[in-house]
Amino acid sequence: MTLARRLIPPLVSGALFGAGLTLSGMTDPARVRGFLDLFGNWDPTLAFVMGGAVLVMAVAWRIRARMARPLFGKKFSLPGRGDLDPPLMVGSALFGIGWGIAGLCPGPAIASLALSPGAVLPFVAAMFAGMAMHRLWPAPHPLLDIRSVS
Repeated sequence: MTLARRLIPPLVSGALFGAGLTLSGMTDPARVRGFLDLFGNWDPTLAFVMGGAVLVMAVAWRIRARMARPLFGKKFSLPGRGDLDPPLMVGSALFGIGWGIAGLCPGPAIASLALSPGAVLPFVAAMFAGMAMHRLWPAPHPLLDIRSVS
């Protein structure tokens, strides 16, 4: 597979995703916090964005079921039941807490770099630092490894 064939689809997908986040206003942390403020001034916009994503994925899963292999890859890489482990659950909880506090997650943060880099640069720097720490962290930590519990 050529380098262009490997790089162009994710770059186009990422640009389309970033444009969608920007057009829908999901790069605004106040909008995300408004969605999470159920008992205050609730903003349902994020629910509509999530609903749109679910519809697109429903169509994509139907199309994928009819395909022998992906258009730009050798095989599909789909998660299995064994992928749901304690480190994933702890990471998901940390992601949700960070998302609620900052009002940003990785996609909107990267898209926001184009519009207001000064405002999101601390978040993006912390995000990349967390990614680096994850890569350097010895596998698996005893507190997160369910097999170490007797």
